[in-house]
Amino acid sequence: MLELLTAEEMGRADRLTIQDGIKGAVLMENAGRAVADEVSRRFPDAETVMVLCGPGNNGGDGFVAARHLRERGYKVRLGFNGDPTRLPTDAAAMAKLWSEGRVKLSADLLAGSDVVVDALFGAGLARPIEGAFAELIDDVNASGLPVVAIDVPSGIDGTTGEVRGTAIEAVSTVTFFRLKPGHLLLPGRLHCGEVKLAQIGIPDSLLTTIAPKAFANEPLLWLSNFPWPKPEGHKYARGHAVVVSGPAYSTGAARLGARGALRVGAGLVTVASPRDAIKVNAAQLTAIMVREANDARALANLLADERKNAVLIGPGILVGERTKELVFAALASNTAVVLDADAITSFSDDAKRLFAAIRSRKAPVIMTPHDGEFARLFGDIRAASKLERAREAAARSGAVILLKGSDTVVAAPDAIASVNATTSQWLATAGSGDVLGGMVAGLLAQRMTAFQAASAAVWLHGSAAKAFGPGLIAEDIPEMLPGVLRELANLAPAKKT
Repeated sequence: MLELLTAEEMGRADRLTIQDGIKGAVLMENAGRAVADEVSRRFPDAETVMVLCGPGNNGGDGFVAARHLRERGYKVRLGFNGDPTRLPTDAAAMAKLWSEGRVKLSADLLAGSDVVVDALFGAGLARPIEGAFAELIDDVNASGLPVVAIDVPSGIDGTTGEVRGTAIEAVSTVTFFRLKPGHLLLPGRLHCGEVKLAQIGIPDSLLTTIAPKAFANEPLLWLSNFPWPKPEGHKYARGHAVVVSGPAYSTGAARLGARGALRVGAGLVTVASPRDAIKVNAAQLTAIMVREANDARALANLLADERKNAVLIGPGILVGERTKELVFAALASNTAVVLDADAITSFSDDAKRLFAAIRSRKAPVIMTPHDGEFARLFGDIRAASKLERAREAAARSGAVILLKGSDTVVAAPDAIASVNATTSQWLATAGSGDVLGGMVAGLLAQRMTAFQAASAAVWLHGSAAKAFGPGLIAEDIPEMLPGVLRELANLAPAKKT
């Protein structure tokens, strides 16, 4: 269930299912029943449920849910404006089956209700919610009543996660067949509450025809290619990651990255250090090696040893021409390259030259910007969706883009993308991104593909932070990885040593 379907792709899945002989009314009946199941599960002791129905098929789902809830003994009040015969065909048929009365949508309906079912607008909302509907949504949110939303909370764009005008704040959202990107992207994810996925009769085989390119970043996306060590293996078979250090007063970021690379499984890790920082780095490192790389030529010589097969450049190395030279030296090698932080910002006025160098090489490049760094290279990309921004940046640059945040997106130049939901608010701490960059380099060193290495690193990083919880600092993240990896290994018993 990893695929994420846009509103258009979900509409296509509905149409293809109906063309194959499953009636739309059957799909709607199953959807509404699933919503009633969720209300019954969450609120078995509730007495009165208020169902708010809108003018489309989402409203039809609401009519079905209302009928099933009434049959289960709930007192149901249904709000709907207009003529139900003017609803889409299947929704109109479901409205006809609702034998109880209906009332005009109003905030007054909330008084005396225990639960609200939001069936106003679905994932394909085309314009901002305004006027009376906006006022109603704001009143629902202000009421404090728990809301179960159908498909997406009304006001959320299911494809982008945007709030269109205003949006319901739900405790639970019931969606169908597959999640939409808006269930995982911010701010949509914050409005959904717990997302429940219901199967309503759409066959999985249709995914071959639809061919979605966005996926939830969960282990099944990359676990089959995760580089578990083999019984006959040795450290040299597990790759050698290099992390480029900044000057003596700015070395901590590189060491954080190096620790991340080592903990995630790279067989060897070397910090490539300026001359003035060698003693500082050596005094802090044990299993991680230190080698001098005082300039771009020295780094090129270090990377000429093709056993060193992944390099991270950026954390703590400072912005400027020297950093550009180091990046070009790395890109001229056969080594997989991860560009982070200062290595990205240094090209804010020279992005085209960077992209040309990336496109001229065969080995992969991953860039790991946060929103600010992204804007420095791709400030003219205006797509509303974070997913589409990352995809456009990947297509333009030739690199895999890891666009960081609570809803981190990984996008490849061929538009394949993952959206992450495994994260922790405690990652908002200095150095956590440096660790992530090192983890990406460590997985690249173990020869995961760039897209899978980036996606796996993001998931492991978030899982490690969740496992630690409050009080997290960047140094804690690598130390939580052994436990996370043990749990991951249990998902893939054939890969365990």
